[in-house]
Amino acid sequence: MTDSSLSKVQIFTSYAHEDEELKNEMDKYLKVLKRSGKIDTWNDRALIAGQEWNDSIMDELRKADVILLLISVDFNASDFIWDKELAEAMRRHEEGSVYVVPIILRNCKWTSLPYAKLQALPRNARPILDYPDRDTAFTEVAEGIERLVDHIIAK
Repeated sequence: MTDSSLSKVQIFTSYAHEDEELKNEMDKYLKVLKRSGKIDTWNDRALIAGQEWNDSIMDELRKADVILLLISVDFNASDFIWDKELAEAMRRHEEGSVYVVPIILRNCKWTSLPYAKLQALPRNARPILDYPDRDTAFTEVAEGIERLVDHIIAK
């Protein structure tokens, strides 16, 4: 964990704005971890007027203990995500300074991309929108993230 986090795991969410509704839904399932004091989360909607968005995003990305990649065709198509966020996430993963977790939101081609080697959520990398009940999918995601957070805190 970073020095500034003390006891909380810092989570950065990388997502395409086309998937904002699904990101917001996932955030509800992470609220239990926030309320328990285990995590703080950040995504680009936390930017405030007057902030330099590129620098702020990259600063938050570098402070994260966990980076969630919300995978969809729009995520994979975003030049900013590919060139900036994903490049930094995978660089930090390779150096061992962050956990990167792909969360498969929608069915798309992703198994040949750099993050495909990482254990994804939900279980068996089944896209969330393929579940007949989204509550089940998001609960699996939240439980997987909680196991990771507990692992990080125990270190």
